[in-house]
Amino acid sequence: MPLSCSQLSVFYGRRKALDGFRLSLKKGEIRALIGPNGSGKSTALQAMAGLIAPAEGYAAIEDVPVTSMSRRAVARKLAFLPQQPSAPDEMTIAQLVRQGRFAHVGLFRSYSRKDEAAVEWALESTGLTSLADRTLQQLSGGERQRAWISAALAQEAGILLLDEPTSFLDIGYQVEVLDLVHRLSRERGVTIVMAIHDINQAIAVSDRISLLEKGELRFDGEPKALAQSGLIERTFRVKGRFIEVAPDKPPHFDVELTRLLRADA
Repeated sequence: MPLSCSQLSVFYGRRKALDGFRLSLKKGEIRALIGPNGSGKSTALQAMAGLIAPAEGYAAIEDVPVTSMSRRAVARKLAFLPQQPSAPDEMTIAQLVRQGRFAHVGLFRSYSRKDEAAVEWALESTGLTSLADRTLQQLSGGERQRAWISAALAQEAGILLLDEPTSFLDIGYQVEVLDLVHRLSRERGVTIVMAIHDINQAIAVSDRISLLEKGELRFDGEPKALAQSGLIERTFRVKGRFIEVAPDKPPHFDVELTRLLRADA
């Protein structure tokens, strides 16, 4: 399996931010991490990427613990895109994407034809070839997000971790990014784990969903099973219902906004 977690626990001081988290992914799978703010989604992603040392358990890439691998070795296998990545506004898309090859090129080797081909593939996969010479400050929100995903793809990593990839984007750009995520999985076989707030987006695009609450894994399974569990209403403290749009389509969660439950209800 490309990525797995076994009884992964992380502490921030005395607070246990992640408690016994487990995960097992298949190649090309899209896994959504959902849960309220502070539930441990971002912590789980950072632990998977080896950016946080767990107090207990481990994350592994192809059965090798991430903490035993060098940062370059991890980068060849896994790309991590945080919520708000930053780069100079005057940097072009092409320059940003070329930086994604650092794990393969290093400090002292020049770019080879293989490296250039990887950059071209990453730009083409994200629909940015014609925009490669534009600077980041000239891009729309959706284009900028695609540029960062393109840089991650240039690593040629088979695993892509995305932390809230649709946050701060208009609905059109959200659909654009999610369509890209789906195509990368289905056409390129990239294994994707993404933390996401929108429940319906998670249900629509993912193969499986992991629901976290207060650092603990409350659910791990297929979207339709989550729809039937009643956990969405209890975890997020809302009233609503899942609507079957069509037999071959995922259910849509309709929140009753006028009947929100309070914590003490």
